[in-house]
Amino acid sequence: MTAADATTLPIAVRFARRELRGGWRGFRILAGCLALGVAAIAAAGSLRAAVHRGLEADARALLGGNLELRQPYRPPTPGQRAELARFGRVSQVVEMRAMARAGEARRLVELKGVDAAYPLAGRLVLAPALSPAAALGRRNGAWGAVADPDLLARLNLKLGDRVTVGAAAFELRAVIVKEPDRIATVLAFGPRLMVAAAAVAETGLVQPGSVVRYLARLALSPGHTAAEARSDLALRFPESAWQVRDVSQAAPAVKRVLDNIAAFLTLVGLTALLVGGIGVANAVKAYLDGRTGTIAVLKAVGAPSRVVFATYGLVIGVMALGGILAGLAVGGSLPLAAVALAGDRLPVAVRAGLYPVPLLIAAGCGALTALVFALWPLARARRLPPALLFRQIEENARLPDRASLAVLGLAAAALAALAVAGAERPGLAALFVAAAIATLALFRALAWGVSATAAALSRRHRLTRPAARLALAALHRPGGTVVGVVLSLGLGLTVLVAVAQVEGNLARQFGETLPRRAPSFFFIDIQPSQTEAFSQAVRAAAPDAGIEMAPLLRGRVVRINGVPAERAAIAPEARWVTRGDRGLTVAATPSPRTRLVAGQWWPADYRGPPLASVEAGVARGLGLRLGDSVGINVLGRELTVRVASLRAVDWSSLDLNFAFILPPSALAGAPMTWIATVHVPAAAEEAVERAVTDRLGNVSAIRVKEALEGVRALIADADLAVRATALVTLAAGILVLAGAVMAGHRRRVHEAVILKVLGATSGNLWRAWLLEFGIIGATTGVAAGGVGTLAAWAVLTRVIHADWTFLPGVAAATLAACVGASLLAGFAGTLAAMRAKAAPLLRGE
Repeated sequence: MTAADATTLPIAVRFARRELRGGWRGFRILAGCLALGVAAIAAAGSLRAAVHRGLEADARALLGGNLELRQPYRPPTPGQRAELARFGRVSQVVEMRAMARAGEARRLVELKGVDAAYPLAGRLVLAPALSPAAALGRRNGAWGAVADPDLLARLNLKLGDRVTVGAAAFELRAVIVKEPDRIATVLAFGPRLMVAAAAVAETGLVQPGSVVRYLARLALSPGHTAAEARSDLALRFPESAWQVRDVSQAAPAVKRVLDNIAAFLTLVGLTALLVGGIGVANAVKAYLDGRTGTIAVLKAVGAPSRVVFATYGLVIGVMALGGILAGLAVGGSLPLAAVALAGDRLPVAVRAGLYPVPLLIAAGCGALTALVFALWPLARARRLPPALLFRQIEENARLPDRASLAVLGLAAAALAALAVAGAERPGLAALFVAAAIATLALFRALAWGVSATAAALSRRHRLTRPAARLALAALHRPGGTVVGVVLSLGLGLTVLVAVAQVEGNLARQFGETLPRRAPSFFFIDIQPSQTEAFSQAVRAAAPDAGIEMAPLLRGRVVRINGVPAERAAIAPEARWVTRGDRGLTVAATPSPRTRLVAGQWWPADYRGPPLASVEAGVARGLGLRLGDSVGINVLGRELTVRVASLRAVDWSSLDLNFAFILPPSALAGAPMTWIATVHVPAAAEEAVERAVTDRLGNVSAIRVKEALEGVRALIADADLAVRATALVTLAAGILVLAGAVMAGHRRRVHEAVILKVLGATSGNLWRAWLLEFGIIGATTGVAAGGVGTLAAWAVLTRVIHADWTFLPGVAAATLAACVGASLLAGFAGTLAAMRAKAAPLLRGE
C-alpha cells in the first residue's frame, strides 16, 4: 500500500460517515431492489436445503428400511427372501388399487398389505393408538383394517363398521395418522386402506396379470452395508425384474419436484436482481446527482479522485450491505415460516434452521450485482472535472477509466459464474444468463432506437405543437429517463408475460380442452375372460357408451441400444420412461387413430423377431431411430425389441396411449390383463361404475373427473406460487421505475422552472411529459409482449411439451399495464416538478 493509499482510506471513512448521517434517504430503492432479489435466492436455497435435510434424516423411514426391492406381478421367491434375510430383517408389502364398498357407496382405494414385521423403520401412528398386529389381525372371524380419514368420510363409515374389498370384508379399527413410508409410494389415486398381507389373498383380487406391486424391505444387521447387499443380489439374481433402492433414493419424485421449484425460485431471484440492478444504477446516479456540488467542491479544493471514489463507494457499499442483510433475513427465515404455516401438510418433515451455503450464494449474488451496476455511475463521476460538475452538465460520452471497466467486467463474469455454479441445474442457469444478457441488450437497443428516432424527428420536422416538441426533445436529451424506464419496464413485464402465457395455456388445456375430450373412467384389472362381460355391464347401464379396450402388461426399459438405461444419454423430458415400470400393449393392426410418422406397421400375422412401435417424442428423448434396439425387462426376462415405427400421440386426450406397442407374438403366453376407457354422460357415471364393480368385483374404476380435479388443484397451487414469485420481479420493476423517475428528478425540476419562466403553461408541460412516457410505455409494452410470448412458447413446446396457443388478451393486458405504469410514473414525476418553486432554483443559478 502506498502512502497516498494509506491516507485515502481514513479521509474517505470520515467523509462517508458524514454522508451516512442522512440515513436511508436516497437509498431506499437501492436497498429494496437488492433485498428482493437476495431474498428470493436465499429462500430458494434455504427451503431446498431444509427439505433435503429432512429427507436425509427420515430417509430410512421413508424407504421402509435400508434397502427396498420392488417388482410387479410376482412376490420374491423363497430363495430371494432367504438371501435377503442373510443381511438383516425382512418385511414384505403388497400394493394394488381396488374398489372398497360399503352398502351402495364405493371408492377406489390404494390397498396395502403388510406383514407382522412392518414397519422396519419409523412408526405407524393410529387413532386410537393400536399396534399393527391388534389393528390388522383376524378377530371374531374378520380381518382388521386401518384407513385414511378421507375413506371414512367418502363411504360414510365409522370405526367398527365393515368395508368390503373384492370377496373379503374388513373391520375398520383405526384411522391412519401417520404412515412412515407413504412418501415413497407411487402416485395415489385414492385414500389408503391398509390390511394384513395374508388377508389380501382372500380378496380374490390377485389374479394372473393383475397390476400388483410387491415390495421387500430390508433392515440391515450390524456389519452389513446396502452396497454389499445390492452387489450380492445382482450377482445371485441377475435376471430379476425388481428395482432396488437404498436410502439415497428414498423419495426421488419429491427431490425432483423440490429441485425444480428451487431452480424456478432461483431464476426468479436472479431475474429480480437483474431488474433490480438497473434500479441500483438509477439510485446511485440519482444520489450522485444530488451530491454534484459536494463532489465539485472536494475536487476544486484538491481532493484526489480516489478520495471521492472511496467516499461514495463506502456509502453505497454500506447501503447495499443493508439491503443484502435484509434479503438474507427474509429468505433465510422461509423454512421457519413454511413449518409454522404448513405444518403437517408438507410432504416431508422440514428441518428448519439457517443454512450458510445458500445464504452465502445469495449474498454473493447481491454483492456482485451491487458492484456491477453501481460501479459505472460511480466511476464516471470520479472522472468528471470540477467545471462540469459546477455547471451540472451531463457528459454521457465520457466512459469510466480502464481499471474500473476491467473490475466491472470481472464482476459481471463472476456474477454469471456464481449464478451458474450455485444453481441446482447449471445448464438451465447458464441458458438463463445467456437469455438475460440478450434480453438486456435488446431493451438497451430499443431505448437507443427510441432516442435516435426522436432525435431524427426533431431535426427533420418542425413541429408546431409545443408539447410534441418538448416530448421528442426529452426522449433524446442527455440524462433522460428513456434507458432506465425501458429496461425496468421491459425486463419486468417480459417475465410477467411469459408467466401469464404459460399459466393461461396450462389452465386452458386442463380447464377447457381436457374435460371435453377426456373419458369418464379408466377401468383396470379386467381379466381376458371378462372383456365381453365388461362390455355388457357398461352397455346395460349406458347403451350409448364409448368403450375402448387394450391388453396391458408392465415392463421396465433396462437397455437402449445395448447401453444400460442408467448410463444412457436420455433427454430430461424422457427420463420418466426409465424411472419405473411402463405399460406395454400388443396390437396386430394399428387403431384408426394411429398416426405413423416414420417406419411401417408389422403384418397382422407377424411371427418374427420382437418389434416395437414407439411414440415419436419418447423415441426422440431416448435417442432412438428406426432399427435401434430397446431392452425391456418383462416378468424377469429381458426382451430386446427393434424399433419398427414411430407414432405421433396426443397424450392430452387421455385415451389409451402407450409409449411402446408390440406385436402379439412378442408377448405370447404372458399373463396380461385389459384396461378400458369409457365415455358416458355425467348422469350415467354412477350407474356404470355400480354395474361394472357389482358384476366384476376384481375390476377397479378410476374416475377421470376426480383425477383431473386433483391435477387442477395442483396446477392452481403451482399457479398461485408462480404468480406470487413473479410478483417479486414486478415489485423490482416498480422500484426500478420509481428509481428511473427519481434519477431524472433534479433535471426535470430545473427544466420545468426554466420553461415556466419562458412562458410555457402547465398544460404544455403536462401534455409533453405524458406524451413522453406514453411513447416509452407503448414501445416497451409491444417489445415485452413479443419477447415474453416467445419465451412462453419455448417453455411450453420445448420444456413442458404442451400445446401452445397465443393468448391475445394477455398481450393486450401487458401493453395496457406497461403504458399505464409508464404514465403513472410520468404523472408522479411531473407532479413533483410542477410543485417546485422557481425562486429558490433561480437564486441558485
